[in-house]
Amino acid sequence: MADEVVLLDLKVSPFAARVRIALEEKGITYESKVEDLSNKSSTLLKMNPIHKQIPVLIHNGRPICESMIIVQYIDEVWSHKSSLLPSDPYRRAHARFWADYIDKKIYPIGSNLWATEGEVKESSKKDLIECFKVLEEELGDKPYFGDESFGYIDLALIPFYSLFYTFETLGDLSMVAEFPKLVGWGERCLQKESVSRCLSDQKEVYEVVLQIMKQEPGIQ
Repeated sequence: MADEVVLLDLKVSPFAARVRIALEEKGITYESKVEDLSNKSSTLLKMNPIHKQIPVLIHNGRPICESMIIVQYIDEVWSHKSSLLPSDPYRRAHARFWADYIDKKIYPIGSNLWATEGEVKESSKKDLIECFKVLEEELGDKPYFGDESFGYIDLALIPFYSLFYTFETLGDLSMVAEFPKLVGWGERCLQKESVSRCLSDQKEVYEVVLQIMKQEPGIQ
């Protein structure tokens, strides 16, 4: 009996994009069910009753939640395909550290560029710049964070490439001028079909952010 794989999805979500890329990298056939987060489906509420958020991977009727946990699950279950995490325990721990760093820094800090004004916004901009500097230093002269091949850290970060235009526009900065290595890395990642098929257009994401700013009280 074939596996039944369903993804509770949202096109512009960087977190859902991680799961789509992992599934594409493994060559897994799956069904994408796009959620309306303003009117959440009964399936989403049942499958993720704690956070009630996407993405949720439903594998043979059983749900797995949280994007990087889902990615690790995919890597372990479909282990006969090329591994996303390194086989060496130290390098695997290293990859998990940087994925955790990305989760705790990029989106929480970056979202303050459109959720705040004044000193808080400027402080967030400085923090975001510092975060990207740290990541660019970690990348160094390697083609990918996983050295010569696309891997777990790359997968964790690349969906946020779709937010680069938003960061530039709302944060009044130039990604290519400030972080040329990161921009070059993003362009290399986009040459992979698994990535290009799963990422949203940067200006499309910006338009979604503008809509969020109009809907949220207190955000101008």
